[in-house]
Amino acid sequence: MEKSNKLTRSILTNKIKSDHRTLKEWPEGDRPREKLYSKGSSSLSNAELLAILLRTGTGNKTAVDIGIELLANNSLHFLSDKNISELTSIKGIGIIKALTLVAAFELGRRLMSEPSAKLSQILTPKDVSKIYIPKLQHLKQEEFYVLLLNNRKQIIREIPVSKGTLHATLVDPQQVFKEAIIYSAASIILIHNHPSGNPEPSREDINLTRQLLQASKIIGIPIDDHLIIAGDSYTSFADRGLFNL
Repeated sequence: MEKSNKLTRSILTNKIKSDHRTLKEWPEGDRPREKLYSKGSSSLSNAELLAILLRTGTGNKTAVDIGIELLANNSLHFLSDKNISELTSIKGIGIIKALTLVAAFELGRRLMSEPSAKLSQILTPKDVSKIYIPKLQHLKQEEFYVLLLNNRKQIIREIPVSKGTLHATLVDPQQVFKEAIIYSAASIILIHNHPSGNPEPSREDINLTRQLLQASKIIGIPIDDHLIIAGDSYTSFADRGLFNL
């Protein structure tokens, strides 16, 4: 797929060097929207898909030109991590184009993190990671979530507990278990992210987990796991034997 995108980008770049016509003046079969309609999304390069989102070019550049330039030295992953201010600093990207790109990338992340029928039952830490790595890996600050599970180990509710800084987040044990009691959760899973990319539990993480485990025994709602999401990786307290604290 990567080779195909590079080849397509090369072909499009050569086309642009010799042809500065607007997309409306291109042969119908080469226009991104028409190509998408007639051949399907898989037939388009990344630059062409970006062009559909960008809609228009600027100056003597088409939307495809801008798409190619955006990808010349950046991956889609790199672009998806940029905020509105960073995108508008790129030549040819105004506020509307930036908003459109941010919205598209966010929809992609939500789609990847949305539990499907196959992932609705949480049996292993990997099941959780498939949902929450796409959701949390791009965040610039720590966020803490509690997953409420029923007796079949299915997620019945996601509770955002707190947002913190680059290095820490404050968590109130009472808030962690309040919703679990209200929704009669059979058990819960704790999740938070490390924006630093280091999945190793900190001393604060271990102390907080110990505190929540003690509270869970009193309340009678067990904690199945505590996951730390760090970039593309994760640490499971249960897998690491850190619940025997």
